[in-house]
Amino acid sequence: MGLPVLKSLGARGSTLAAPSAQRDALRRLPMIDFDKALGDASLPSLRPSGLSVLQVNVGKMCNQTCRHCHVDAGPDRREVMTRQTMEHCLALIEQAKISTVDITGGAPELNPHFRWFVEECRDRGAHVIDRCNLTIMETRSHHDLPTFFADHDVEVVCSLPHYRATHTDRQRGAGVYEKSIRGLRRLNEVGYGQGDPKRRLVLVSNPAGAFMPGSQASLEREWKRELLRNHDVRFDSLFTITNMPISRYLEWLIETDNLESYMKKLVGAFNPLAVSGVMCKEMVSVGWDGRVFDCDFNQMLEMEARALGAGGETMTIASFDVETFLAREIATDRHCFGCTAGSGSSCGGTTT
Repeated sequence: MGLPVLKSLGARGSTLAAPSAQRDALRRLPMIDFDKALGDASLPSLRPSGLSVLQVNVGKMCNQTCRHCHVDAGPDRREVMTRQTMEHCLALIEQAKISTVDITGGAPELNPHFRWFVEECRDRGAHVIDRCNLTIMETRSHHDLPTFFADHDVEVVCSLPHYRATHTDRQRGAGVYEKSIRGLRRLNEVGYGQGDPKRRLVLVSNPAGAFMPGSQASLEREWKRELLRNHDVRFDSLFTITNMPISRYLEWLIETDNLESYMKKLVGAFNPLAVSGVMCKEMVSVGWDGRVFDCDFNQMLEMEARALGAGGETMTIASFDVETFLAREIATDRHCFGCTAGSGSSCGGTTT
């Protein structure tokens, strides 16, 4: 008997479809606030240190509906970034001399302007990362993605919860593991995962339960050994990412009565050294509708980046000003313990 097919929170009528309800669920817990934890560690509030990464969520539409998805993406989502908004992103690349463009979704490749956007970013000298779920390459219109990625020197960062099928299918859906392995083999065939910096292949793993990830370095060795032995699959690096207590993962924590204990683990593992490496210090995150955020997680909670000062105006990519953005204070809340627990966690894996 296969696993049940999930729908997004909104399609199921869940109250957690509202980001405000997610924030309230965390704020009701009897625990210290994130800003208080910073103060107790003699750390100031979070402020940007630069701007080198432009992360763009080009839409929430996806061919999968994963149990722990912090975006609440799925086939029933219809939010897709327009080409005009992408053009504003390209203007920022030129204005701020952005070195890395990190394209995410949903399945970003489902955006009809995805390939055009990748080409335009590369033409401007930016390194491009695609957050790929691997199974998208099984669809007829995206079967040639490995060649497209290789032709444009795109770094492919792929989600794979575990090197075993049971763990992966439990989190991502029946049959996903087998499709993912086929995708990895096809990427290997065009030169990915062989140590070539222009064909960089990264796997991303997040825990399948209410616990923090293990050592990234030791897990990478284990994954490389097992995927090579069992499937003749090679990759360059493994990123371990702490599950953020938002969206569908938050729903799962509540349903399994794990929310409070999980948050206690994150708070108890708060690491002041990890604060300096959080991704929001060097990043601008742009939503599918052009709104600007400090990071991908703040984006999903609709905590918009705000200009410093009495007005505190929210920002959009259409009217983006680099100096104003770099002068802001980064918005934080209790979910931020997810990025600062243990060895730290970011879109690039551990931070310490």
